[in-house]
Amino acid sequence: MFPFRSLKKTPKPWVNTYSAPWLISAIFLVGINLRPALTSLGPVLPEVRSETGLNAWGASLLTTLPVLCLGLLAPPASRWGQHWGVERLLVGALLLLAVGTALRGMGGLYGLFVGTLMAGCAIGIAGTLLPGIVKRDFPRHAGPMTGLYTMALCLGGALAAGLTVPLAQGSGQSWERALSAWGLPALAAALLWLPLSRRTDRQQTGTARHRGLWRHPLAWQVTLYMGLQSSVAYMIFGWLPTILQSRGIPPLHAGFLLSASVMIQTLTALAGPSLAIRGRDQRATIMIMLALTTMGLAGVLYGSMMWAWLWITLLGLGMGGAFSIALVLIVLRAPNAEVAGDLSGMVQGIGYVLAALGPLILGLIPAYFGSWQWAGVPFGAALMGAAWAALGAGRNRHIHLDGPPATNS
Repeated sequence: MFPFRSLKKTPKPWVNTYSAPWLISAIFLVGINLRPALTSLGPVLPEVRSETGLNAWGASLLTTLPVLCLGLLAPPASRWGQHWGVERLLVGALLLLAVGTALRGMGGLYGLFVGTLMAGCAIGIAGTLLPGIVKRDFPRHAGPMTGLYTMALCLGGALAAGLTVPLAQGSGQSWERALSAWGLPALAAALLWLPLSRRTDRQQTGTARHRGLWRHPLAWQVTLYMGLQSSVAYMIFGWLPTILQSRGIPPLHAGFLLSASVMIQTLTALAGPSLAIRGRDQRATIMIMLALTTMGLAGVLYGSMMWAWLWITLLGLGMGGAFSIALVLIVLRAPNAEVAGDLSGMVQGIGYVLAALGPLILGLIPAYFGSWQWAGVPFGAALMGAAWAALGAGRNRHIHLDGPPATNS
């Protein structure tokens, strides 16, 4: 199923039949760790606000902060990877993620905000590096490997969303301990990457700065699609349990519904990229995924809660496919690993800064309008914008740049 043979034939001496399964496992475990810091807070956010006195602006900032860090750290991450080595930088990011996640349960509000900031920075670095690794080490299997990585993201997010409330209940109603517990998987991932970080060569995943990338229309279309569909995802990660509780769903059940939605994403996260690359282009597949997301959100916001599981299923199927295709577009639109690395930095940098606006705006709606009835406005705007960007990003084209890449001095 996965490309052990083709990986063995690559000219890089460090890649062999032993390191190929190890590398795939390491990539999967990184994916597992890139969502718990984002999905674990939502199910216990009402308790956090109640115990700490956090107001609407503070809660919105708390859900926005890690997404903003994802965007701000993505562009320099590719340059840092060239300087220190991609695998070494990834180990450092995972250690930072472990410390930041643990800190979220220590020191009250100060620790919560500082730990969230650290975790967001770590996720921004790690998430930027992985598409280049996939392009470098699995050039003929970008679809399946991107699907596997995205499935790991969904699994990690689902576990955090579904288990945080039970962890809190099992530790004496302590949301602090429940949030801190998610630092342990990040530490395990760092240990798994340590052998890979001992490479002595500096072969890169693609970190040279190519002239003209930021002026290329296709690069901006991919960036906007990533940012707008990610905005929908992070609004859901941060606020779906709170919205469900406002509609009469108990906190534990609301957390399980978010967990189920993220778990369902694994189906289209794994299948979406492979289906997308089989067609003439990716536009039709993207539109199907966005339509499923729209139907699921409409049901969650305005439909009967008797059909909650149907809305959650539609939402999960749409979101999983939309995000995984966004990731594979970075690989498909880049002609080589170098451009893929730079495009990943641009897409995740600008895209996540744009995505950060969604949770911030959504969190202020009940404070200014008294209920969640107007929540469909930011969701609808982001989905329509993502569909418009996908009409360009989904075309079967490459980003061809004039001139050699600029070197970092």
